[in-house]
Amino acid sequence: MGIETTDTLIVGGGQAGLAMSAHLGKAGIPHIVLERGRIAERWRSERWDSLVMNGPAWHDRFPELEFAGEDPDGFPDKERVAEYFEEFAGQIDAPIRCGVEVLSVTRNAGRGGFTAETSAGVIEAQRIVAATGPFQVPVIPPIVPEATDVVQMHSTGYRNPEDLPEGAVLVVGAGSSGVQIADELNRAGRKVYLSVGPHDRPPRRYRGRDFVWWLGVLNLWDMAAPPKGAEHVTIAVSGAQGGETVDFRRLGNEGITLVGMTETCEGGVMRFAPDLAENIRRGDENYLSLLDQADAYVARMGLDLPEEPEARAFGPEPDCVSDPLRALDLAEAGVGTIIWATGFRTDYSWLKVDAFDEAGRPVHQRGVSPEPGVYFLGLPWLSRRGSSFIWGVWHDAKFLADQIGIQRGYGAYRAPGEV
Repeated sequence: MGIETTDTLIVGGGQAGLAMSAHLGKAGIPHIVLERGRIAERWRSERWDSLVMNGPAWHDRFPELEFAGEDPDGFPDKERVAEYFEEFAGQIDAPIRCGVEVLSVTRNAGRGGFTAETSAGVIEAQRIVAATGPFQVPVIPPIVPEATDVVQMHSTGYRNPEDLPEGAVLVVGAGSSGVQIADELNRAGRKVYLSVGPHDRPPRRYRGRDFVWWLGVLNLWDMAAPPKGAEHVTIAVSGAQGGETVDFRRLGNEGITLVGMTETCEGGVMRFAPDLAENIRRGDENYLSLLDQADAYVARMGLDLPEEPEARAFGPEPDCVSDPLRALDLAEAGVGTIIWATGFRTDYSWLKVDAFDEAGRPVHQRGVSPEPGVYFLGLPWLSRRGSSFIWGVWHDAKFLADQIGIQRGYGAYRAPGEV
């Protein structure tokens, strides 16, 4: 089998890889996209059954393709999202190959470019775009011993309440995934404990506009870096139930037992930090801050948007917050499952180049690596707050395509008399 060549090899066929392909295609730059599964595989096989988008259809999309047949203010389900990316790949005639895993990428010695060893053969490329995104390896903190008589799974392994063992469920993590899973389990009649850490809690809608619109007009999507100390703070927002503001007080008053951050597990007893009330208070501060900024913007711009004073009224504090549970005996409480909604880490072990720091994190400036010819796309805060979102990755991909075009121009230069 011969060695195939191309200018740019894109690794990953999700939203980042397709956005990159679209811009390279417009620029006339030869490229190949490799995807080890199917297009948008994680939407298909690594999410729960009832998952919907966290942003409305009018916003969370590529500029060149709408969600046909969907309510623009609605939240398409995961199957529709996968169909959307399939449709987009066809629209741009993306040179994508599914079912091909990249095993390793190394720099060619003594000449330009890289060699990619794949499950379908060898490809040589002048440039590599790592578009595998941030959701690569599920993280389960080593807190609960595997020998404990309880089923442990990451949120990527959860599908629906019926598939879980009988008994109560402890959900660890109160970002978008943890909140939605806990709420679904509670609605299904399960006893649920929800471990709540630091979080941002934007309103789903305010004064007739979705929070994504507010972040846009307030230029908050374009923040270049997270506020100090908030680098790993999760966002508690949901498109479930038609889109509702996440309200931990409501969840507590509806039967979910809220607890603080999960700290340890000894002898089958989980122990939680005494930070529940403080975490909820800071989430409220984040919520109210956005309302304040929205109100100021309405006044400044003279907009005719309906006032919504009730948005500032919080419900009664549930007993689990005023008198928080600090320890939970799993067996005594009948907990049969722990679901860890605790995020992911990246894995670039296949990319064997000098583009990472001591902790294995990509080193880059807006996705451009110090290793010539290596680019990263789809990571949180790659260039701005919106970088890991569908519409945000589109703009980052355009920047990288421009940089690749610039480098191709330099590479094509020949001095007078050179061959």
